[in-house]
Amino acid sequence: MGHPASWAALLVLSTAWQLVLGGAAGGGRRSPHNIVLILTDDQDTEIGGMTPMKKTQALIGQAGVSFPNAFTVTPLCCPSRSSVLSGRYPHNHLVRNNSLEGNCSSPAWQKSQEPLAFPGYLHKLGYQTFYAGKYLNQYGHPKAGGVQHVPLGWSYWNGLVGNSRFYNYTLSANGREERHGQRYQDDYLTDLITNRSLEFLQKWSHPPFLMVLAPPAAHSPWTAAPGYATAFSTTKAPRNGSFNVHGKDKHWLVRQARSPMANTSIEFLDKAYRERWQTLLSVDDLVERVVGRLKALDLLASTYVFYTSDNGYHAGQFSLPIDKRQLYEFDIRVPLLVRGPGIKANQTRLEPILNIDLGPTFLDIAGLNVSQTAMDGQSFLPLLVTPAQPSAWRVDFLVQYTGEGHPDRDPACPALGPGVSQCFPDCVCEDAFNNTYACVRALHPHSLQYCEFADRQAFVELYNLTADPHQLHNVARSVDPTLLEALNQRLIKLQACEGASCRA
Repeated sequence: MGHPASWAALLVLSTAWQLVLGGAAGGGRRSPHNIVLILTDDQDTEIGGMTPMKKTQALIGQAGVSFPNAFTVTPLCCPSRSSVLSGRYPHNHLVRNNSLEGNCSSPAWQKSQEPLAFPGYLHKLGYQTFYAGKYLNQYGHPKAGGVQHVPLGWSYWNGLVGNSRFYNYTLSANGREERHGQRYQDDYLTDLITNRSLEFLQKWSHPPFLMVLAPPAAHSPWTAAPGYATAFSTTKAPRNGSFNVHGKDKHWLVRQARSPMANTSIEFLDKAYRERWQTLLSVDDLVERVVGRLKALDLLASTYVFYTSDNGYHAGQFSLPIDKRQLYEFDIRVPLLVRGPGIKANQTRLEPILNIDLGPTFLDIAGLNVSQTAMDGQSFLPLLVTPAQPSAWRVDFLVQYTGEGHPDRDPACPALGPGVSQCFPDCVCEDAFNNTYACVRALHPHSLQYCEFADRQAFVELYNLTADPHQLHNVARSVDPTLLEALNQRLIKLQACEGASCRA
């Protein structure tokens, strides 16, 4: 069901701003703290993606709280980042994929969703706001405002045009086109983001401020900084769990993967795995330098620092060489580390946190109640600043994905026919038009995942992750049908939720 275009959005926005301004004018508001969000690209947790991040683990995780049960609500860059910004599930923000036609940074998104994203709220509350790095995959497209479009709410804007790159890219610097080449000292994007963030902190920031840093790592093309180009020279992708295992009882797209994989596929994914880790070392340096500058400026004690990724990743799981997009744990779990005021060191919280919870948490830090916005997520600030104890928190959530395919045959893989995409290496496809699914992922009282595909079969997958953490066995055909019916009804409810009903 679509949204009635602009009138409803304007009404919600007008009401929200009245509440924001009313709250800011009222007495008794706590002094807002600074917020730093470091958002990486395609960084997993399930296959070792945090292993290179020694400084990050020490400076954020060990200095604060780690959330091992952090998830994206959709395992693809633009829909996921749209969820981070808007605090909404994909069925509410309506971004389907990474294309302009799929609503990625489209004029419709800019008109209906960007005004309701967390930066606009924080800017109205008096925050100085700084952005550097990848925004949305189609940002800067000439059909969507080009580089002149600066999203609402940003005081200092350094937005990457298009998808992640390390060299030879274009930035929008406060609406002005800025071209970069391939000179490491001037152009390596992760380091440029680092340097501009330090400059912002040193010269222009005054509390309260919001700073979002979105480096390209660990996304392709996996170009390491010169000093890290030979790191991890003997590292290979982990061979445990579902690596090189045929997904015999899964959706046809996973079943089509050649198993065992060709040697060329394994060599390709091992090389990509090493190069991903190499690019992350520069992100680890970014974290060290930003935390160090916050400390030097006496800002660290009043700043919340969040570290996370837009989605996970796989490298050989179920014989799929490299990508994201799938419903399994390796693609939907993401890192989440937080440090800041009132957070005790060396904590681990097991509650499931979603990327749609980031925006509500930022607003809560600033003193705004998420119930007065259109966001679907909920603030986890209370989990950060109170001792670990049983809490009234969600026990399940929704994961959604809309598949993409090419209408014509891939010339490199003519035997595959139309309707598939991402068929590399060795013509193993990672996506298709009917790789469209919705899942209920439950953690309590049992760890389950139930998924329905929008295909001719109405294919269903169900996993008991307590007994089968690597999701090797689809038990949908062997369980009591009443369980399937209950999960189907829960899925229907979640797919129809909006705002407060998504938190119920």
